[in-house]
Amino acid sequence: MRALTLVADRKIELADIPAPPPPQAGEVQVRVKAVGLNHLDLWGFRGMAFVKRKLPLVVGAEAAGEIAAVGAGVTAFKPGDPVVMYGALTCGTCKACREGRDNLCENVAGIMGFHLDGFARDRLNMPARLVMPVPKGVSLRDASCAPIAFSTVQHMLFDNARLEPGETILVQAGGSGIGTTAIKMAKAVGATVYTTVGDDEKIAKAKALGADHVINYRTDRFASVVRKLTAKKGVDVAFEHVGPDTFNGSLLCLKRGGRLVTCGSTSGQSTDINLFQLYLQQYRIIGSFGCTIKNVHESLAKMAGGLTPVIDTEVPLANVADALARLEGRKVFGKIIVTF
Repeated sequence: MRALTLVADRKIELADIPAPPPPQAGEVQVRVKAVGLNHLDLWGFRGMAFVKRKLPLVVGAEAAGEIAAVGAGVTAFKPGDPVVMYGALTCGTCKACREGRDNLCENVAGIMGFHLDGFARDRLNMPARLVMPVPKGVSLRDASCAPIAFSTVQHMLFDNARLEPGETILVQAGGSGIGTTAIKMAKAVGATVYTTVGDDEKIAKAKALGADHVINYRTDRFASVVRKLTAKKGVDVAFEHVGPDTFNGSLLCLKRGGRLVTCGSTSGQSTDINLFQLYLQQYRIIGSFGCTIKNVHESLAKMAGGLTPVIDTEVPLANVADALARLEGRKVFGKIIVTF
């Protein structure tokens, strides 16, 4: 069967690999239909020094598909059911897992598509406990954005930052997959949204999603603009995932007692912060990684309610290298979907 395989840094091949065996007890076999690309895929494609993995590696950290077969004891699914999969191989038995804090699993085996073989293949077997049904009316294309793009934002905004109706939020990189999702989710609860984009063409697109104020960070100092627009009060929440290029500017945009939540650092791994500013302004900085299985269910429910992802492009398996180049060049507005 087909599988998108990373064979070396920056080298992906469409390979023919053995089909999986019949699913064992407690497992399901999923026929993959759509894979959502994320910056995580780009990190894996480039090669990251801190990652212990063995090549060749099947890529793909986020996907949707259909049940092809079920193993003994599985009653929640039947062949043909549309599903999404949780991308971390958690143990399911540690204290964090038992409490529903799946992204803090004490014995996680790794992230699929990054540390372990991922979803970009025709079929694979998964523990049924890590598979979730897709609600009626939600396409597999849209559902493929639920396990990372939607659920990461759900976890950041509502579990961690505790965004409330009527608050103000700065969304960095509003044209990205999670940036577009954050704009839509924040507006859906009645927040006022400030966002940054990297070129003027994305300004109208971001406003069409509901952003109240859009700033081209390449031509304007976004922190100065946000302070001016808020009469120097600042925003309640800063949604960060860019890293050193924007982190301190995001802190400057916060009002006293504001919350910065971050899930990524695409522009680098470290930065300096002003500790006087941190404690005098009583900022709260919250690290947020991944999501919980509950967040995936919540995200799918939002999709069923009409809050759908922004799709930049859909590409076939053979064009993944071009899609990664588009992602790396920051040309995207929304998500890139790889179709099977």
